[in-house]
Parts: sequence; structure tokens; C-alpha cells
Amino acid sequence: MTAMPSTRPAPPAPAPERTIMLVLIFLVTSGILLVSHNGPLLDTLGPLGTFLKNPIVEALMVSLFLANVLFAHLWRAAPWAKALVGLGSLLIVLPLAGREDTSLLDLSIQIMIFAALALGLNIVVGLAGLLDLGYVAFFAVGAYTWGIFASPRFGEVLKYYGSHPGATNAGTLAIGLFLVVVTAASMLYINRLTARTAPTPTTTWSFRLASFGLIAGLVLAVRAIAVLMSGQAGALANGINPGFFWLFLALSIMAAAIVGVLIGLPVLRLKGDYLAIITLGLGEVIRVLANNLSLYTAGSQGITPIKSASVPWFDKLAGALGFSDDQFYLLFLYFLVLIVIAVILTVNVRLDRSRIGRAWIAIRDDEVAAQAMGVPLVQTKLIAFATGASFAGVMGMIFAAKQTFISPESFNLFQSIGVLSMVILGGMGSFPGVILGAAVVTLLNLRILPGLGEATANLGIPQQVNPGQLQRLIFGIILVAMMLLRPEGLLPNRRRTLELHHDENQEDDSGHGSGGALTAGPVEVLSPGLAPAAEGERSGGTK
Repeated sequence: MTAMPSTRPAPPAPAPERTIMLVLIFLVTSGILLVSHNGPLLDTLGPLGTFLKNPIVEALMVSLFLANVLFAHLWRAAPWAKALVGLGSLLIVLPLAGREDTSLLDLSIQIMIFAALALGLNIVVGLAGLLDLGYVAFFAVGAYTWGIFASPRFGEVLKYYGSHPGATNAGTLAIGLFLVVVTAASMLYINRLTARTAPTPTTTWSFRLASFGLIAGLVLAVRAIAVLMSGQAGALANGINPGFFWLFLALSIMAAAIVGVLIGLPVLRLKGDYLAIITLGLGEVIRVLANNLSLYTAGSQGITPIKSASVPWFDKLAGALGFSDDQFYLLFLYFLVLIVIAVILTVNVRLDRSRIGRAWIAIRDDEVAAQAMGVPLVQTKLIAFATGASFAGVMGMIFAAKQTFISPESFNLFQSIGVLSMVILGGMGSFPGVILGAAVVTLLNLRILPGLGEATANLGIPQQVNPGQLQRLIFGIILVAMMLLRPEGLLPNRRRTLELHHDENQEDDSGHGSGGALTAGPVEVLSPGLAPAAEGERSGGTK
């Protein structure tokens, strides 16, 4: 039995001229970026150096250079050229330019942090179709998970529990751990039981009671550990050892995922505008808690200084490459975020092609039809919430380590709106589009619009209409224009493009058949029944 030949056409070969053009653009923009961020060299170039120092010119140079990565993704060029441009831009040129201008390294980390946040929200909004306006709450959970323990705040918390132990002792810790184990096992058993049969009021209330017991057990266990460790408050006055950074990467993922499930459980029976409003409220609840729990979060004053990971061998390597001591932690976080982005992108692609990814898309397209086909709605939505929340949690921790300072104002509603605008601007459901949207919005907010304000500050423009004072207005106008001209996004998902332009792709073929034209005059709609019936006749063809 011979195999049937494949009918799929072979992909077209990459054009040599595009390969050459891609490499040339990369070399030219890399050279300009390195020169424009080398202060001593710019001072020797006279008027050209002054021109390259202009904030608007600098922002445009950074944007053109980052476009290399986009060209490497879109252009049909040789694979070696794509790898050279992509890896060379991210692993060599950007760090070298950041060595001369630390703000460029900081900007690159910010872009990648927001790209990871957008990828996480894209799962919730773009794939599962759940409009979440409180996504920044998970970002805050990850940031405070590391910020509290890696700062002097941890010593303050231990001192408080040392002076207010109450009746807490080792027995309290044992009771708390027992509650955690028993309730967690009960929840797993109930979940497995309801997976085979339809949930009943008894199983539903049992699951809720077990959830309450799990939270109570965790509170008791954590309080007991804090009281028992209070004797170490002096040794931990500056926070825990930075070597625990790697453990807390996993803990921040778990903490954000748990909060995502806890937030999702009571609200996922809602959809549309109702879900958006309640997630907005829950996101504000997290921010208000961070503002009011001053013992743990220092309230509106914020937590500082927050430590970063200590990697001696990496510091030696960075020093050998010419980086200064104050740049070591930024360079380390830059490469760490690159690795995390690669992992998140891989997980997103695998999930999109998996059974759970198809279930998310089915729920987004038609929730009733998905449920009729056997998709468990609540469980599938909870997985989407927990997955998106875990990405935000790990990036929140990296954000806290980079900023060395966090406060409740870092996690307000505008941050959630900003991440959502990145997803929509780039293209919902499109992973490259979401990353592009994050880069565009971050560059607009942190480089282009502030640079426009600086460049026009000395031109005598009235303060009321100075672009530096109207950044939000300009950003809003750009978003409105984008949604009117290209509602599917910058790099849209093919499925999303077909949905938005479905009506435009419909053709009137009535001229080729015997049916009436679609543009014909109004047609009288008669009553439904077994036979058509005009006004005054009985329906159904009855006598």
C-alpha cells in the first residue's frame, strides 16, 4: 500500500534580497543605537551629537532598532538571518547599548515585563473571552510576595508578632497544617467526584466549606510561623537572604494562581459587562488592602529597599564585560526576563494548540454551545484565570526586584487598562501581536510622549496645550484612531480577522441563481407555520 502524495504546497523559498535587506537594516540601526547612547562619543560629534541627543530622535532610534525583531518575525528571509537579527538584537546589541545608558536597559526590562503581562491577560481575554479589568491585582500579589520578605518590612512584622503572640504556639502550627492538608484533600476529592457526576447542593456547599477551612488553616499556620520566628527579628532586620529569590519565583506563581482561583470562583458564573465590573471591583479591593494593611505593606509609604537575587558568577562576568556595579542587577534581571518570556511564550503556544486551548476558544465563541458539547465551563474558566494570574505573579516579583520599591499606587486601575489596551492594540489571541502591542504602548508612555514634551518645553507653547501636559489625551487619540482604522489589531490572529470582517467577505451571488437579489425591495414576512399564511389567515395551513 503506497502512501498518498501530500497535496499541501511547499512554502515559498525566502527571497535573497529580503535576507540582505534584513541584515543591512539590523547593522545600520544597531550602529546608530550604539552611537546615540554613547555620551562621550556624542560630545565629540558637534551638531550631529546634539541632534542624536534630542529626546524625540532618541525615542525614534530605539523604536527603529526594536523593529528589527519584528522584521525578523514577519519577513520571509533565510533562517540564519532571522536568528542573527533576533538573537543579536536581544542578546548583544541591547545590553551593550544599555552599558552606556542604563535607562535603555531599564526600558527594555519594562517592555518585557508588560509583554509578559499582556500574554497572561491574552489568555483570559483573547482566548477565553473573559473581560478582566482587575488583572493588575495578580501583579500586585507577586510584587508583595517578594517585597515583604526581601525588605526590612519582614523584620518589622516579626517584631510585632513577637510582642503580640496571643495564644499562638507550636500547637497552633500543628492545627493549621492539619487543616490545610485535610481541606486540600477534601477539595480534590470533591472536584474528582463532581467531574464524574453533576454537582449537587451538598457537594457545592462542601467545597465552599473546605475552601474556607483551607484559608483558615493557612492563616493559622502563617501566624504561628511568624510568632515562632519572632526571635530572629534582629537577624532578619534587612529581609531574608537574596538566595531565596529562586524559591520565591515559584511561590509568587503559586500565590498569584491561588488568588486567581479565589477571585474566579464567585464571579465566573457571570459574563460580559457584569464580569468586567466585578473583576474591576476585586482588583480595587486588592489595592485597598495593600493600602490599609500597613503592618505588612507599609501602606501608602510603600516598601523599600527590596533586594534582588545575588548571583556572584554573573556579577564577575558582567564586570569583565565593562558593566558597573550598579548595573549588575539590571543586567541580570534583563536576561532573567528574557528567559521567562521565552518560557511564557512556549506555554502559550502549547496551550493554544492543546485541548484546553480549544475549549477556551469554544467558550469565547459560544458559551452555550461549548457547554452543550461537554466543556466544563467553571473549571475551564478557572484554569484560564489561574494561568494568566501566574504569569502576572512572577512578573510582579521581578518588577519589585527591579524597582526596589513598591506601593499601592503602582497597581491602580490605569495599569489594568494599560495592559488591556496592549492586548487589544496588538491583536487579541495573537501572541506576536500582543508582544508588539506591549512594546508600542510602553514606548509611547515611557519614551515617545515624554520625549515630545521635553522637546517642546522650550518652544514657547502655552502650558495648556503643551504635549508634555497632554500625554494621556494624545495616547487616547492614538488608541481611538487605531480602533477605527484597524480594529483587529496590529498583528491580528487570523480567526479574529475573519470574525471582524465577516460581513465584508460575503458576496451577493443571487444573480447566478434563481433567488431574488439581496438588494431587492422589502419582502413581506408571513406568519410561521407549516405553510405560508397571509394576514387574516390561520397559521399552519389550518382550515
